Amino acid sequence: MIELRAGPARALVGPDHGAALAVLETNGLPILRPLAPAREADPFAWAMNILAPFSNRVSVPIMVAGSPVALEQNLPGEAFPIHGDAFQRPWHIVGHAPDSVSLDLPAGAFGPLLYSARLSYGLRPDRLDVRLVLRNRAACVLPFGGGFHPWFPRDGGTRVAFAVAGWWPEDGRHLPATREPAALPSDLQFDRPRPLPDGWINAGFSGWSGAAEIRQGQSGLTIRLTAPGMSTVLLYSPGRESDFFCLEPVSHPVDAHALPGFPGLRFLAPGEDMILSMTMEWTRNDRSPAS
Repeated sequence: MIELRAGPARALVGPDHGAALAVLETNGLPILRPLAPAREADPFAWAMNILAPFSNRVSVPIMVAGSPVALEQNLPGEAFPIHGDAFQRPWHIVGHAPDSVSLDLPAGAFGPLLYSARLSYGLRPDRLDVRLVLRNRAACVLPFGGGFHPWFPRDGGTRVAFAVAGWWPEDGRHLPATREPAALPSDLQFDRPRPLPDGWINAGFSGWSGAAEIRQGQSGLTIRLTAPGMSTVLLYSPGRESDFFCLEPVSHPVDAHALPGFPGLRFLAPGEDMILSMTMEWTRNDRSPAS
């Protein structure tokens, strides 16, 4: 593990576990749900995962030089390939300071998606900056995407706010139930802070402003999440009995490869990069510094 510290803030990074975060906290208060002891082998027990070279599920072959190529499943129990493989691979440390770390993912391939990546975490007393650069290493134009998969604590006082234009309801295969974004139902309008749904939700929201706010009851923290240029955010929670939820800034909706116009996917030329970034900033709920 790599430990980062900045004032009252502390983070732990696992290079051998997909460069995931194990801990992000301030004054011992969890900003993200921490990795539980002896759970390192479960990638989704970590505090945040890195998603590349795509986000979430892909149900169809991707086009490679005019021909369809199917992607193989990468997780037991999943019907479709999910979240790429950056979260399953070891990353190399290329730079480390007390409050920052840079990591490289050497050229690898998820099927025909030949790529490399560089990731940086920069910790400050009141925020974490994350930057991911993906590069197409193939000899042809290919569709790429990615994002960040943070796991936040959930309690009875948790409130969430984010502005969006519509959503993709989920079908029984955890894929979009509609080809185009649907109008938001009243119970999923998060333009003002409100509780999470009581029951299951696992859906993508379109036209996201790139900003969200999370107010926590137990810790007394407010987390402001910004992800410039990302217009999709995914919300996942099994229900009110769960002690976590996920609010995921991603570059494209679930199964974008099968949606009209391939929304959010970047078709990178050989050697071309795409950059994804996210900042999490925290304060007390009374808006005083979390120190």
